[in-house]
Amino acid sequence: MKIATWNINGLRAILQKNFEANVRELNPDILCLQEIKIQSSQIEELSSFLEEYPYRYYHSAERPGYAGTAVLSKTALKERKGDSPDALIQPQEGRVQVLDIEEFYLVNVYTPNVGSELARLPFRSETWDPEFCAWIDTLRQEKQVLVCGDFNVAHEEIDLAHPERCRGSAGFTDEERSGFDRYISRGWVDVFRSFYPDAADCYTWWSYRSAARQRNVGWRIDYFLASDALLSNIQSIAIYPDCLGSDHAPVMLDLALTSSSNR
Repeated sequence: MKIATWNINGLRAILQKNFEANVRELNPDILCLQEIKIQSSQIEELSSFLEEYPYRYYHSAERPGYAGTAVLSKTALKERKGDSPDALIQPQEGRVQVLDIEEFYLVNVYTPNVGSELARLPFRSETWDPEFCAWIDTLRQEKQVLVCGDFNVAHEEIDLAHPERCRGSAGFTDEERSGFDRYISRGWVDVFRSFYPDAADCYTWWSYRSAARQRNVGWRIDYFLASDALLSNIQSIAIYPDCLGSDHAPVMLDLALTSSSNR
């Protein structure tokens, strides 16, 4: 089973940028999207793209043109609703989805950005990060869990091009990095780093300024986190920096399921 995550920075916008061809080349079985920026009333008018993914699960923000997540799948999935940390955010921002794939839960998340002035840093560090971590820990008590999405933080210095310049900036504050430390200390595995512990210059987001992507001056802020028992079922993971259309790149892993993966 191939699962991809991609912050697309607006569904309507990326549909004008070779999105369908890019997805078909990647050919995931399940595609998790963040920052779809469409409301529920706009979904029907966009229903004709990628017809090979007939099963679609949307979680739109109340605010127009903002946030939101979606999961597209080639096969039917069971969506779990009603107990996510979205309740922490008012108004609803459409940041979390949970799909029950029998062997494990798949969580699609778009973590709040603290903003250039760090205005949302207290909420992020004191509420979102601890509550989200506690919540996925609770899910893990039922069965294995795979979390993917835009976490809006570069965890270690190796995860961005210029850590010395960016220290204390949004996405690389001590508080945000400590929030990610919490996942690791609780036994969650950063799948990419488990495969490539020393790989540098591997980024998933680039600023639109100063030709940052062309120069590969980027950040790795899009992740797969796995409960440790699920890790042995993951065969590969890769970032696709040449897959354009958004300021983020897709990340995809290949998961081989066995009967032991749900224990």
